[in-house]
Amino acid sequence: MPQKQHRFAILIAARNEGAVIGNLIESLRHQQYPAHLYDVIVVPNNCTDNTKIVAAQAGARILTCRQAVRSKGDVLSQVLPEISQRKMGYDAICVIDADNLVHPGFLGAMNDALLGGATVAQGYRDSKNPHDSAISGSYSIYFWLLNRFYNRSRHNAGLSTPIGGSGFMIQTALVRKMADMHFATLTEDLELTILCHLAGEKVAWVPKAIVYDEQPLTFRQSWKQRSRWSSGMYQIGALYTRPILKKAWQDRRLRGLDLIALYMSAHMQVLWFATMVINALTGLLQLLNNRTTPAIMMQQTAYFLLVTWLSVTGVAILTILLERKLRIGIVQGMLFFWLFIMSWLPINLCCLFHRTSSWEQIKHERSIRLHDLPS
Repeated sequence: MPQKQHRFAILIAARNEGAVIGNLIESLRHQQYPAHLYDVIVVPNNCTDNTKIVAAQAGARILTCRQAVRSKGDVLSQVLPEISQRKMGYDAICVIDADNLVHPGFLGAMNDALLGGATVAQGYRDSKNPHDSAISGSYSIYFWLLNRFYNRSRHNAGLSTPIGGSGFMIQTALVRKMADMHFATLTEDLELTILCHLAGEKVAWVPKAIVYDEQPLTFRQSWKQRSRWSSGMYQIGALYTRPILKKAWQDRRLRGLDLIALYMSAHMQVLWFATMVINALTGLLQLLNNRTTPAIMMQQTAYFLLVTWLSVTGVAILTILLERKLRIGIVQGMLFFWLFIMSWLPINLCCLFHRTSSWEQIKHERSIRLHDLPS
């Protein structure tokens, strides 16, 4: 008996993505899945370019938000319930970022996940420009690392996988069940993960459902994006810590408390920074009291930097090898990866006192087609 094939809506929120959205829709048209069983739906918002025209010419359906949109979360809050109505006839919705490309087997893999009982699932987040700069390379390694050591491990342990912003799928029946779904933070992906947990749903990981994300090219873009992520983490902590603890108490189960550890990572890095400052002040006091020398302090600092660089770079190399991504172009990202990771410290510290309050666009202009991806 042939397996059931579900009907999908592919949802793309787009703000000034005219340079890249055409290639995304082209990649979606090459899915190894019956064309009559999925629709590409683009939701342009706050656009000042030709995003809507490009998307329509590429064959996408255009949907318009009826209320003001400040962020991607606002788009999802308005559009997910609308698309999930029974009269629309969709079994599930896949959310893809407008700058992405999608592997031909994406929908087939998500269909298999639905057949396996998944109600919400996260795909494999790959990179479409890992060799463009040290920053894009570092981002690529970061997401490969999460796929290999975090998502894979949680999947093998039977735990829920965090939703990663793009390349995820949610059943329309689940959206209808979560009728009051509303995104109030800048990190709508983690927020949806928590909302699913509170609704008793586990996020499945589907590594064969691959999307290729465009990574920022400059440190300034990276700082802006990660500041949004960090600010969202703090917002999540303020809004959802109590509901998560309440559910854990009601269920008499610790599962789900690890979500707190996930969004508390920003707080933990600030605490780590505080211990570094305390250690530095202690060393300074010892120096002033002639209990140490400048040479010893410099030696200890150099040792710390060397050990952390070797550790972080070693993890980067291991990730690249395990994910089979070793190419000459990724070397710059590998060498810069330590600074990329360490730069989370000032970002999280700054956002603790001055949080990003609005969603700012990261410009995407790498017009890469599916066959242009690094082999």
